[in-house]
Amino acid sequence: MKDKTIKIYDSTLRDGAQTKGVSFSIDDKLRILEILTDIGVDYVEAGWPGANPTDDKLFQTLPEKFRSKVVAFGMMRKKGQSANNDPGLNAVLNSGVPTTCLVGKSWDFHVKSALRVTNSENLDMIYDSINYASQRLDEVMFDAEHFFDGYKSNPKYSIEVIKTAFDAGAQWIVLCDTNGGTLPFELSNIFDDVKKVIPLTNLGVHFHNDTDNATYNSIESVRLGVKQVQGTFNGLGERCGNSNLVNVAANLILKMGYNCKLKKKLNKITSISRLIDEILNRQSLRNLPFVGSAAFAHKGGLHISAVEKDPKSYEHIDPSTVGNERLLVVSNQSGKSNVVNKLKKFKINIKGKEKKISSFLELVKNQESLGYAYDGAEASFELLSRRTFQNFKEFYSLETFKVSDEKIKNEKGEFVPFSEARVKIFVGKKEFYSASEGNGPIHALDNALRNALLKYYPSLSDLNLVDYKVRILNPKDGTKALVRVRIESSNSIHSWSTIGVSYNVVDASYIALNDSITYHLLKFKK
Repeated sequence: MKDKTIKIYDSTLRDGAQTKGVSFSIDDKLRILEILTDIGVDYVEAGWPGANPTDDKLFQTLPEKFRSKVVAFGMMRKKGQSANNDPGLNAVLNSGVPTTCLVGKSWDFHVKSALRVTNSENLDMIYDSINYASQRLDEVMFDAEHFFDGYKSNPKYSIEVIKTAFDAGAQWIVLCDTNGGTLPFELSNIFDDVKKVIPLTNLGVHFHNDTDNATYNSIESVRLGVKQVQGTFNGLGERCGNSNLVNVAANLILKMGYNCKLKKKLNKITSISRLIDEILNRQSLRNLPFVGSAAFAHKGGLHISAVEKDPKSYEHIDPSTVGNERLLVVSNQSGKSNVVNKLKKFKINIKGKEKKISSFLELVKNQESLGYAYDGAEASFELLSRRTFQNFKEFYSLETFKVSDEKIKNEKGEFVPFSEARVKIFVGKKEFYSASEGNGPIHALDNALRNALLKYYPSLSDLNLVDYKVRILNPKDGTKALVRVRIESSNSIHSWSTIGVSYNVVDASYIALNDSITYHLLKFKK
């Protein structure tokens, strides 16, 4: 019987660090290490010892519980040095973990232009390094850099490179598509040659996504017999990124019946994908397959009704298998069944309220015609629902606010911006007044609101505004255009989105801020 076990190798902490705008602290790396080892990733590449101070400190302080799964990345000895005297190679081998992945050149063009050595010298460097490392560590892998380009240029030499590494003691030979230019139909013939010298049980792949084929190439390679797939969570990486392990693992397990350790915790993959983005202070892409917030979102009245009756006809998997959920989007295309479904989700009693439901549907459509878009602001939609159907008691009421923004001279005579907000609110019958400065008018308004409310609602200290976006809805009107403000908020438990629309950006911001504060207080009363 064919063995359908696949090893998953994650390189998020090294390859992912090459993503534009991504930078890992040691705490970030340790937290992600814990997440990945918990879900069942077989190998986690933590970094490159000797390459930078962050990775050096990480390996020096690495908790014992992670060491068995952590891989130290490195490269071959340099020309003119023996393996046992090469500082770079020995920094990797002395990292304290039992597994290493060493990268070497397999494209003769790079051997000549980058290493400036002969083809024969490159083979010697690979053999010496792998052989020495295999005597020092439990497991050694060889990343054949630019293998697919090298094979297309000089197949005989590229094959000789990987055979040399395997003969030297590498347990895994990993074929790398370093510039991401390989297409799926090219793989079969290449693997036919590779498996003549490397057993499929010792073969892995590492694809970049420059042609949007990294996931496809990884899956096809497994179908052709390889046993290890390298990649990153959420497809992080330089340029267009690496093979997205979320998609690879989900497809292999759910569609093709392969076994991976993380199969037992596949229902956590959505939360882990989003948590990694949160650690890196990135907004998760809504349309990511399997784990995106829109991956199982349905929009449109007739379609919604059909989904409710027979979800299997409209969704390729049950969303819960990957920890995601079906989202029946509220929009100006929404049918009555969509609204009813959302109200039931909020546990709002709608029995005998047919006319009110129809009126509410018209209200939603009218709001969207004004510029509201509830498909990305679920919290504002829930509040709109509760204010319509329930005797909803607001936590406070606004009497007035005033925001000023000016430029003033500091002690050095330099012009600097200065923002201040003043608010008057009522909590019950008690009046509260607050004034606050901020980094801009919206920040000042947020501070003033919180200061006025904190005495009655101390839990507001846990509320964080994660993101703030402004969109001009009718740009032809210039500075008098209608604007939509969307605010992403979070606390230690949950995250949510709210929305406000107005011709005045500060007013739109207040509407979204008010919803954010109200939603937090509604959901987390303690």
